[in-house]
Amino acid sequence: MLVKHTVKQRTYLPQTFKVTVWSKLKPYFHELKERNIDSVTDLEHWIYDWCELNDVVAEEFRWRYIRFSCDNEDQKALESYNYAVQELTPRMSPYNDDLNQKLLNSPFLKELDQSRYAIYLRSVKNEIDLYQEENISLVADVKTRAKNHGRIFSKMSVDYNDQELTLQQAHTMMERMERPERAKLYKKIGERLLEDAEELEGTFDDLLQLRHQIALNTGFENYRDYKFQALNRFDYEVQDCLNFHDSIASEIVPIVDELNKVRKRMMGLDDLRPWDMMLEMDGKRPDQPFKTTRELIQKSVKSLRTLNPMFGEVLELMDEIGHLDLESRKGKRPGGYNMPLPLSGVPFIFMNAANSIKDMRTMMHETGHAVHAYLIKDLPLNADKNIPSEVAELAAMTMELLTLDFWGEFYEDEKALRRAKIWQLEKVLSTLPWVATIDKFQHWLYTNPEHSTPDRINNWLAIHKEFSSPTINMDGLEESLKYMWHRQLHIFEVPFYYVEYGMAQLGAIAIWKQYKENPQQALNSYIKALSLGYTKSIPEIYEAAGIEFNFSREYVRELGLFVKQELEELIFN
Repeated sequence: MLVKHTVKQRTYLPQTFKVTVWSKLKPYFHELKERNIDSVTDLEHWIYDWCELNDVVAEEFRWRYIRFSCDNEDQKALESYNYAVQELTPRMSPYNDDLNQKLLNSPFLKELDQSRYAIYLRSVKNEIDLYQEENISLVADVKTRAKNHGRIFSKMSVDYNDQELTLQQAHTMMERMERPERAKLYKKIGERLLEDAEELEGTFDDLLQLRHQIALNTGFENYRDYKFQALNRFDYEVQDCLNFHDSIASEIVPIVDELNKVRKRMMGLDDLRPWDMMLEMDGKRPDQPFKTTRELIQKSVKSLRTLNPMFGEVLELMDEIGHLDLESRKGKRPGGYNMPLPLSGVPFIFMNAANSIKDMRTMMHETGHAVHAYLIKDLPLNADKNIPSEVAELAAMTMELLTLDFWGEFYEDEKALRRAKIWQLEKVLSTLPWVATIDKFQHWLYTNPEHSTPDRINNWLAIHKEFSSPTINMDGLEESLKYMWHRQLHIFEVPFYYVEYGMAQLGAIAIWKQYKENPQQALNSYIKALSLGYTKSIPEIYEAAGIEFNFSREYVRELGLFVKQELEELIFN
């Protein structure tokens, strides 16, 4: 077996030390702050001790988030998470700023291998530039209030034929319904979302005000510009995101609309409605790729092993040690994620499976993150493993496409497999306009912080229309459409972390294009790029994968037409 579970051994903190209260944690921060550093060797030793302390804290904080995600009704888990955010983080922040200052002011800094530490040091300098003591309590307040979104959605359910369904289960059920019933349930979900629209609007109003104040305190005119720097976006600028929006609108939206016209024709419809998008392009109900989460795990492992043995073994190991929580249930936070665990070395996958093709795709996506985390687990610096989202999502979205030819583990029938591939490639293209919609909307939200609720609704509708397929008829759904953005957790919890999905989707298409031409070479380049962690810049990592970090219309058109060609071969041949 290529993959092994080895817990990282500590050299600074006792192996049995656990993060509990500040009085137990403070001495380690204080010792690092006061320690004498008399040589470059001392400095490196100090850096690695600090990294270990950060790993111990990060591991504990992430487990607290996982436990709270798995059961939003667990009051003890909520209190534990809130203590970390509201009590420990504010006390650690001043120490971390002092330690950052100590590092950059060290006379031995210039003796460090600059090629090895360059990415790390620029992140440290950025943290110093952004640090404001008056923001500590505001940041803690934002983190706490942002969780209101997950709390609200975790309680949402709809009644259908005397069944109480989570929203994930309801969406899956629509895949198996006749058109009238599908429309009925779709509208019922929209009505349910409207019940909490006012509270979610209020939550966002609070977050907007807090975030704007954080930006002002740090010397920025708006939160958008602050967040770009806070996200360490050293390798591209705001204008690159605007170019991305324009390229998607001009090059991808027309392709998506053309495909929707094909869908409309194949389904024999006079009018294409959003609930028709639940089915496969030919109007058939999606074949159920698995019946239980156990089957999902087993078939995923087989598919991944066929692509590369190590990929499957990573997921298998996570299953063996209990690092998977996959079933959808009431009280569980919506969505899915992969959580790296720096001490355990093996990440945790959280999702809400409802036995649909979307769940299979999510599993491949999150396993891409997991493989990435496993490949870089032994890199020595925290910064090496603090992967920028543009690279992290490249790992995940590429895994979706690289495994495509091995989805036969889920579909024994060749026609069903073909339809599943068509479904996936449709989603690859349709993801790009939605990402552009959410990102452009956030640019507007935070550069116009004094906007009114009607202004917000009008601008959302205008931006949504710009990136939407005109072939899909939204008549009669205007009220729920006004608040459709509420579904996007990222806007509430991790603002501006979304355009990376679009950037990475383009990169994933480019790697898959190479894979179709030379599988082994593309696979080797993919693994090589992921193994770099964050020791190189984003463009350099993309280059290692054999692709470009490029958002020009020409490049986007090339990739879009490639996917369209692959789709047409599946549909018409």
